Amino acid sequence: MENYTMEGRTYRYYGQEAPLYPFGYGLSYTTFRYRDLVLSPPVLPVCANLSVSVVLENTGLRDSEEVVQLYLRWEQSSVPVPRWQLVAFRRVAVLAGREVKLFFQVLTEQRAVWAQDWRLEPGTFTLFAGGQQPGQKTRAPSEVLSARFSVTGTARPLRTC
Repeated sequence: MENYTMEGRTYRYYGQEAPLYPFGYGLSYTTFRYRDLVLSPPVLPVCANLSVSVVLENTGLRDSEEVVQLYLRWEQSSVPVPRWQLVAFRRVAVLAGREVKLFFQVLTEQRAVWAQDWRLEPGTFTLFAGGQQPGQKTRAPSEVLSARFSVTGTARPLRTC
């Protein structure tokens, strides 16, 4: 094999074509609502981690579990990157009519891109939080929230942070 690119070979690089069964595909016995997605800080230095919180509410009549998923999208990168990348997930049990506030960390390494070595780049990023991938078409409704954050500084190798 001489061509090692992942273009067209894995769901992460399909371009405009959606995978047949993406993460979060399926049905639930209840409904969930996501709200209050907060990124802190909204502007961070190139070597800093991002703190994320989101509220998940079970709006249905049954106790159930939801797999909360966080995806990261690079708005501009010097090298090809996935359309979005799963950076965190957690299975959460929520009683009917109740809500939970969840906290996540998006680590510096998760923003690194491969350019002959792992590099961190400044720029604008979008973080998605929900019960499925962004833009997914399913029969069961599920929200995906999004928020932007910025990374400042100069590009540098990950190992220098």
